[in-house]
Formats: sequence, structure tokens, C-alpha cells
Amino acid sequence: MKHTITRIKKTAGKPHPFLPIIGFLILSFCGHAQDIDSTGLSLGQCIDYALKHQPLLKQADININIARVTNSINQAGWLPQASISGNLLHYNELPTSFVNNSSNPNGSTKQKTGVVNTFGPQLSVTQTIFNPSLVYAVKSAPLFVQQAELVTDSTKIFVIASVSKSFYNLLLTLEQIDVLKEDTVRLAKNLSDTYHQYVAGIVAETDYQQATITLNNSRSQLKQAVQNMVPQYAFLKQIMGYPSEREFNVRYDTTQMIKDIVFDTTRPLQYDKRVEFQQVQLSKKLQDQTINYYRSAWLPTVSAFFDYFHEFQSNTFSTLFSTAYPYSYVGLSFSMPIFTGFARTNSLHRAKLQQQLIGWDEISLKSEIYSQYASALTNYKNNLYDMYTMQDNVALAKHVYETVTLQYHQGIVAYLNVITAESNLISSEISYYNDLFQVLSDKIDLEKAMGIISYNH
Repeated sequence: MKHTITRIKKTAGKPHPFLPIIGFLILSFCGHAQDIDSTGLSLGQCIDYALKHQPLLKQADININIARVTNSINQAGWLPQASISGNLLHYNELPTSFVNNSSNPNGSTKQKTGVVNTFGPQLSVTQTIFNPSLVYAVKSAPLFVQQAELVTDSTKIFVIASVSKSFYNLLLTLEQIDVLKEDTVRLAKNLSDTYHQYVAGIVAETDYQQATITLNNSRSQLKQAVQNMVPQYAFLKQIMGYPSEREFNVRYDTTQMIKDIVFDTTRPLQYDKRVEFQQVQLSKKLQDQTINYYRSAWLPTVSAFFDYFHEFQSNTFSTLFSTAYPYSYVGLSFSMPIFTGFARTNSLHRAKLQQQLIGWDEISLKSEIYSQYASALTNYKNNLYDMYTMQDNVALAKHVYETVTLQYHQGIVAYLNVITAESNLISSEISYYNDLFQVLSDKIDLEKAMGIISYNH
């Protein structure tokens, strides 16, 4: 299926001319849009849509619910546990017992006891009073939920950053298409002027041929830019969780985007704002609970129990259920480990070693975060400087091109000067937009490195 994307762009200037050849290229390589949202989606709207529909976030939300249900399962032992069981017995031969009998020289009399058929249903109820494992489950439960929530937060940050950078990449290609359309317009006019001058004998044939070559190169670049737009648009829809069979426009304001570039580079780095750092701190808390569990694992498990028997007995099966002989009892039970082959002490030692690993993870993460921050800050500053430089270059290149073109028409300079000025102009414009959207991406990287990307949409 072919895709297309149009955009609604707010700028201070007039709309750019649209050549038939450019329209043909876009229709040829992109196809016709179906069900296009004519209002267009801004970056914020794309992010909001992604936060509601991205499959990764849906899975992360499900994992939070799984964590809560798992906690309920782990703590179920605090509630009373009830069960019913029963045995239906038929004695082929009754058991023998010996009864004291003073008249017997041997002192006891052998006799058969019991009945042939018995059925004894039993109701058993137990209530845990204390269990080290259940205490650990209660104390760790909120930490496991928080752990799942931090994974969700991390996924939100990833989605926001990915949507933003994908959005900027698409806009860069669209701006390049605009620049190349303008370039093709200028070159087409130059070709027309050069052709008439060549026919009139004012310029050489090589000038007309060079004008043709330059226009064909510009058309080829435009064709490639249009082709590059298709996979970038598809990736943006993928990261948004947007249906591939549907289309939408993008809407943006270049003036506002330039204002949004500004960032306070003196803002200090705070490690605790990074989700990864919060995850390490949470891992330390969970490991503390594990250590406390092994320290208290020697404590006894205490439970109360109640058993009720409703027993039926009869020598004939037909009358088995005619009479019941119920009985019941209550009691307390406890179990306490005395020697476990050093399993508990070794488990405690292992948990403490794992806690040391987490401590080294924290140190390593701090170093990694600072490296990311330093790199993102440097890239932001460098590309911001380049963007302002290219902005000045665009103004200069336009002035030079207009001057050289006028001089060429007056026969003062050769057509090669026009080609050079045109090349410098298009290079300056494309470089400016490259730097503009690179700075916007660098700002996203810097905010991500500092842990200040807002994901509470």
C-alpha cells in the first residue's frame, strides 16, 4: 500500500510555488491519501496519541496489574485456608486388637474391632499467625508495584523521545523537499532564460547544457527526498502505535519551534531525576527486604487449625449413611528450623553480596549518566552555534545568488558563477534545516540525560 503525508505549516513567508513536475513526483511516489486528517497533528498531539495507543505502554500497564495480582497471591496465606477431604473405606478383614482380660492367663484377649464400611468427610481450617515468608511478601508488595510503575515511566520517556525525534526527522525531510522545490523553480527559470539567450546568440551552448544538467540534478535530489519521506512517515506511525492503513497530516510552526530550542544550559544535573537511578534505589530497598527475610528466617511459623470430622460407620453398605459419629478439635502448630545445612546463613551471605553488586551498579550508572549529559550538552551547544551560523549564511547566500544572477543576465559574469551561487544557496538552506532539527533532537537527548522529560500527559 502506498502512503502519503501532507503538512500544515505556519511560517511568516508566502507559500512556495508548486511546479507541475514536483506535483507529479509526489503523486507518483506517495500515492493519494485516504481519510487524511485535514486538521493535522502537532508534535504534542502525536505524543499524546502514542501515550494512549503505543503497544509497549499497554504492555507496561498490564505488567503493573500483574504485579498487583502477584502480590495478592503472595499474601493470600494470611487469610484462612479451608479444605474438605474424605475417605471411603471397606475392610476386607477387620483389624485385630488386644483387650486386657483378667480371666485370661495371658492377660489379654484378641478380638476384631471396627466396622466393615466407613466414610469420613473432614473439614480443615488453618489460620496463619506468623510466617517470615508472608511478612516479607507484605513489606515487599508496594516495592514490586513501584518497580513495575518505574518500568512504565521509562517506557513513556522512550516513547516521547522516539516520537519527538522521528517527528523532527520527518519535518527535516519535508523542509528539504521545500528547499528543493524552490531550487527547481529557480533552475527551471534559469534554464528558460539561458535557452532564450542561447537561441539569441548571447550565450554559448555550454551555458544551456550546464543549466539543463543542474536542473536534472535538482530534480533527482527532490525525487530522492520524496522517497525518503515514505519510510520516515511509516516509522513515525509505528512508534505512535498509529494504524498503518490510516493517514494523518503533521502540523507545525517553524517560528515556535525556533523559540522552543532555547534551553537553560546552567541547570545542574540531578541524578535522582533519572528513572534508571530511581530503579537502582528501588532495587536496593528490595534487596534490604531480602536480607531482612533471611535474617528472620529462623523464626517459627505459627498457625491455628480446626478439624471437623463427620464420620459414618456401618457393617452393611446400605445403612452406611444412616448414622453419623461426628467429632472435632482445635489446636496450634508451629515449626522452627534448627539446622538447614547452612542454607539460611549462605542465603544471607549471598543476599549481602548481591547488595554490593547493586551498589557498584549505582556507581557505574552515575558515571554513565554524567557521560550522557556531557555529550548531549556539548552536542546541543555546538549544533546551536552552527544553526545560527547557517541562518546568517542563508541570508548571505540568497543575496549573493540574486546579485550573481543579475550580473549574469547583464553579461558581467559567466554562468559557472550562477551555478556556484545556486549550489551555495541550496547547501546553506539544507544545512540550516539540518542544524535546526538536529538541535531540537539534541535538546530531547539533553532533557532525557537530565531526567526532565515530562511524561505525565
